[in-house]
Amino acid sequence: MVNTLPLSHPIMKNYFVSLFFLAPSLALAQPQVPVTYSYRIKGKIGQFNAPAKVYLITQQSTDSATLRQGRFELSGTTAFPQSATLVLERQGRLQSGWQEKMMGGQMRRMYVESPDRIRLFLESGPVTITGKDSLRTAHLTGGSLTADYQDLAERTKPVVAKLKMGASQAQFNALNQEYAQTELAFVRAHPTSWVSLEALQYARQISPPQYAEVAPLYAALTPAQRASPPGQQYAELLAGLKATAIGAQAPLFTQRTPSGQQVSLADYRGKFVLLDFWASWCVPCRAENPAVLKAYETFKGRNFEVLGVSLDAEKSREEWVKAIADDHMPWTQVSDLHGFDSAVAQQYGVKSIPQNFLIDPSGKIVASNLRAEELMTTLAKFIK
Repeated sequence: MVNTLPLSHPIMKNYFVSLFFLAPSLALAQPQVPVTYSYRIKGKIGQFNAPAKVYLITQQSTDSATLRQGRFELSGTTAFPQSATLVLERQGRLQSGWQEKMMGGQMRRMYVESPDRIRLFLESGPVTITGKDSLRTAHLTGGSLTADYQDLAERTKPVVAKLKMGASQAQFNALNQEYAQTELAFVRAHPTSWVSLEALQYARQISPPQYAEVAPLYAALTPAQRASPPGQQYAELLAGLKATAIGAQAPLFTQRTPSGQQVSLADYRGKFVLLDFWASWCVPCRAENPAVLKAYETFKGRNFEVLGVSLDAEKSREEWVKAIADDHMPWTQVSDLHGFDSAVAQQYGVKSIPQNFLIDPSGKIVASNLRAEELMTTLAKFIK
């Protein structure tokens, strides 16, 4: 959905940004289409003139054009068709970007987007945008990928509406899963669309997927999609998912506690252990910590332990230690303080948090991504 929720998440995209990014048996074929795609965006928004500008923002770059009697045009190339944000800035200065904001009594670095914007999909061929005085209410037309992108937006709109109404943590988790499943349903229906590759990425950020569910969807993509940079990144994710699928032996690792003590997952052999990935800056993680604490207090002493793995970075070491105390987490915590580049996160294919894995006494993964009451009921099923 980094990274707590992805920039693309229907509720949190104004506040957090995440890292966008098969098993070897799913070989990466060479693309059968050109490796670059030309795009052209033409628009007419009211009668705006300089200093008014539009900005085209992608994961890789930002381009801009000054409006003349409301008209503008942007063109360029992209290594792969992808979504982008078009922003209208009446005073000419881009407001979107990283900003320091006070949140939860602490200054946090957050991504804030300008309000007058529209999402579109870069594809070969023209995309046209027309509106009276705002991009938010503008009409957008384009080719087949634009149509697919609009179709996906319509499919997810009911879930987005529910999320905007507010929900408890349990309801929020359920709606996130519903949103992710809606994205995956689109992928099944449109296996050759570049929008589907992006939908796969977004779905895994919002709700960690199961290998058995998404591996066939990835395999159904075109060779060009699988060979693209995001396609290869998703292949790496799938390799991690396969290694941590239900029934697989949990990859072993050793990391240090805040005091420097080395702790190995092998030390927990013979017990049920909840391997819990989180970070001090992750708001959904902090909201989920009381549920983990409840589970720990209920099942401790019954051959059950929790091992926390933080995806904090070295610069947030103090915040990590403080969060452990503030959230009253008595179980062992480890981290290499490399953020999402954590060696353990790489082993377990963790690209979004919170995320967890329940490991049985033999070292086998028996459940994953357990939230709130589901965590309690699953533990009750395994721990008698």
